[in-house]
Amino acid sequence: MTDQVPGLTRPVGAAVSPRPAIAALPKYAAGKPPQAADGLTPYKLSSNENPFGPVQAAKDAYRDIDMLNRYPDPTAQTLRTALSETLGVPAEDIVAGTGSLGALTQLITCFAGTGDDGVPDEVIYPWRSFEAYPIVVRTAGAQDVQVPVDADGRHDLEAMLAAITDRTRVILLCTPNNPTGPALTHREVSDFLARVPRDVVVVIDEAYIEFIRSEDPVDALELYRNHPNAAVLRTFSKAHALAALRVGYVISQQEIIGPMRAAAPPFSVSAAAEAAAVASLSRLDEIQVTVENLVYERQRVREALLDAGWDVPAAEGNFVWLPLGDRSADFAHQAGVLALSVRAFDGEGVRVSIGVSEANDRLIELCRSYSLRG
Repeated sequence: MTDQVPGLTRPVGAAVSPRPAIAALPKYAAGKPPQAADGLTPYKLSSNENPFGPVQAAKDAYRDIDMLNRYPDPTAQTLRTALSETLGVPAEDIVAGTGSLGALTQLITCFAGTGDDGVPDEVIYPWRSFEAYPIVVRTAGAQDVQVPVDADGRHDLEAMLAAITDRTRVILLCTPNNPTGPALTHREVSDFLARVPRDVVVVIDEAYIEFIRSEDPVDALELYRNHPNAAVLRTFSKAHALAALRVGYVISQQEIIGPMRAAAPPFSVSAAAEAAAVASLSRLDEIQVTVENLVYERQRVREALLDAGWDVPAAEGNFVWLPLGDRSADFAHQAGVLALSVRAFDGEGVRVSIGVSEANDRLIELCRSYSLRG
């Protein structure tokens, strides 16, 4: 049927189309798996995954879930209680989500979008940073405000403060910054929060908190206790190696957590994921062994690359950043020839996840020969 329907100004046969904001979204580029090469074990170093996998207790808890016909607890009460006991924060100050990205999506949806006047709210974040930020912000109907990181890959906090307007609703801090690597200090973030308007939510994204070894690490839990507009974002995907199960959470005071809980999608954390996360929390000593191994390897890789003449920013996550600019795609190709998959950001640089020793050794050798070619 193609006749015009009374009252409509567009033809009945018009094609379905998404909102303009959706059509204009940047594409999220997930890390690709490595390609096989003769005589070489392939290694995926493109997604910041923990190569050692979860602790056995988490695997057992996941396997033992047998009520697959039942919906999970919509509030993830068992997980929130375990986090409360582990971190020393009230369980009611925690909202769990489908990974830290799911939790962040809930938060942005609650606090930034398009106002009643039809003008989009603004969300400030550093750039280059986590590539999902613009997708989450624009999907919510808000306007993202990207503030370039400095030459060392660090947040330019003064520029971020200068970018605040009457439309600013949320500011995202990524520490350590993914993909460039440097972490913020506690003094920097404390001073920053003291200068941000009280009605602007400041999210401290700590997906890689367990890997930080800087002299003045951010104590985000102290900041959340002292600043009602601060929200701490964390995940079980990295140090706990539960990336496939998608478990993350936000810690904040009730003026942020209350609306988030009201708008939370039901059953966002599966029963199996919750069980594995709780079990992993009970084995933090084992988690720490894995983390220390990765931190050691990260430092070994960075020192070797610095010795080889590379410019490698401070690395506080489970990855290193190679600011290769226009040579990024070429380096990624050369890594692929050696059965290493890395994450290239065209025209900017390459992020390389820290893997097992053999993978890291191969990366070091590639960088040594690549740097000699100029």
